[in-house]
Amino acid sequence: MDAHAAADLRQERWFISLAVLGALYLAAVALRLLHFLGLPDLLLRRPTDLRRRYGSWAVVTGPTSGIGRSMSLELARRGLNVVLVGRDPAKLRDISDTITNTHAVQTKTVVLDLSLVSTAQGDEAMRRLREAVEGLEVGVLVNNAGVAKPCAAFLHEFDAEAWMSMVRVNLWALTEVAAAVMPGMVARGRGAVVNIGSGSTEALPSFPLYTIYAATKRYVAQFSRSLYVEYRSKGVDVQCQVPLFVDTKMASGVVKATRFSPFVPTSDAYARAAVRWIGHGAICMPNAGHRVQRCLAAAVPDRVHDWLRLREHLRQRALFQRIRSERAAPRTTAMTTTVSS
Repeated sequence: MDAHAAADLRQERWFISLAVLGALYLAAVALRLLHFLGLPDLLLRRPTDLRRRYGSWAVVTGPTSGIGRSMSLELARRGLNVVLVGRDPAKLRDISDTITNTHAVQTKTVVLDLSLVSTAQGDEAMRRLREAVEGLEVGVLVNNAGVAKPCAAFLHEFDAEAWMSMVRVNLWALTEVAAAVMPGMVARGRGAVVNIGSGSTEALPSFPLYTIYAATKRYVAQFSRSLYVEYRSKGVDVQCQVPLFVDTKMASGVVKATRFSPFVPTSDAYARAAVRWIGHGAICMPNAGHRVQRCLAAAVPDRVHDWLRLREHLRQRALFQRIRSERAAPRTTAMTTTVSS
């Protein structure tokens, strides 16, 4: 073989090596994209018989509206009896009646104001919850209750108690409810704990002006990840679901108007997907549209995300301040009229 032929052979091998490396890189990118979109799980996963796999009862916190109400109805549709935990007795009776009139399952209600957790009143309510689930085959816990207000605000604009109320509901109460239900699951060797987090902690580098909310939801994600590792060998699946924007009462009309509706599922649509994902991974984003958004967000530099979020949330802050002023104005006028008369 002459020198030219040898050089051509080396060049050919070099191009083949580059082509192989390029193909491997593209395959890795494609697999990562498929993972982001959740397509492997979507294609391979079959609907789970939750009652047979985990137990006959579910506990849902915050079940009277939004995701919590839809999750309660979806679990009942799948044949689970439901313990409904919330602070408003009338609303609890309403969702309880809706479930029993629609599905052949049982319900129990527990009145519990989760913002009072770590207080004497909260301790008494937690005792009632533990009594309510004692002896029940609780297979699924959905820690859904959450607070987003105060929203779109700087830390110094509200007193500490307002922020601590959010922390008690989103963080302390979630922990205490999980701790109350987990012993029975461990004793039976099966169960599933679903903690509702937020996509703001997984898809975005920061969430300015919603700082306390995002921080509590970050706790939920890490709490769930670690418990997933701790309890998997005991037959208990722990999962954090991280939705992005869902059409619920928690999201005000002001914020709804700023979102692209095809990526905003109704709470019922979200619940159908969320229940299918129970038991599949420590962290998941059940809605397909949300997974597309997360994939797109991953391509944007953090600095750009930070700038966009701050700009958008400052705009929301101005709108919320105007709404609060308008709501306060009639009361001020009425007080002035009363004094003058």
